[in-house]
Amino acid sequence: MILTVDIGNSNIVIGCVEHHKVQFVERMHSDRSKTDLEYVIGCKMVLDLHQIAIDTLDGAIISSVVPQLTDLLSRAIEKLTGIVPMVVGPGMKTGIKHLPNGVGADLVVGAVAVLHDYSAPAIIIDMGTATTITVLDKDGNFIGGVIYPGVASALTSLVASTALLPDITLKAPPRVINMNTIDCMQSGVVYSNAGAIDAFIERMTEELGYPATAIACGGLAPLIVPQCRHEIIIDDELLLKGLDILFEKNKKKSD
Repeated sequence: MILTVDIGNSNIVIGCVEHHKVQFVERMHSDRSKTDLEYVIGCKMVLDLHQIAIDTLDGAIISSVVPQLTDLLSRAIEKLTGIVPMVVGPGMKTGIKHLPNGVGADLVVGAVAVLHDYSAPAIIIDMGTATTITVLDKDGNFIGGVIYPGVASALTSLVASTALLPDITLKAPPRVINMNTIDCMQSGVVYSNAGAIDAFIERMTEELGYPATAIACGGLAPLIVPQCRHEIIIDDELLLKGLDILFEKNKKKSD
């Protein structure tokens, strides 16, 4: 069994994969003020919750877009399991053609999983602190994408920049046109993001010159994607499956 950890700016996604099947997906808050011991306790609680014995773990792998947390989680995993985790980075075997230098670890992991589970061409939507939409062409080449403020980031900025707008819980109101402030805000945030995704899919498909499968992941994908007008597959396990594939491709290097 492999321990898989994806570190984002807002959340740390943790899970275990056995025989290429994700056993669970959990999220913890990304807190740079915590010590490695506090992350040891957090990881141990997650494993205990899902009745995963530490001695059943054969390896661990981390992807991260938060350098300060990469070392913390690496030390925490080693303290907890005795395993030095593999860290996604330059020089790894990915199976992706023409992968440019400097592509974020999370984008690489998502692309690896999509090529394995869905094939190319594909449009990959990752809804985190930032929303990233990246593209694999029909030959499996990583050809780039877009980055824009994520759903929660946009809402936080809206509330912080205005005097009278309240902090709200996000949900999709039944109507786009609303009267009260909270429903108007919810409508604006949810449907603007759904509309942006639809627009990017249309423009990217036009640039590609052929249709592509759209796959979405991230904590807020189940809220936003159902409001989109294009067919989009939601795969909450995408990044953990990608980490498992990368571990298998590169484990000889870590032995």
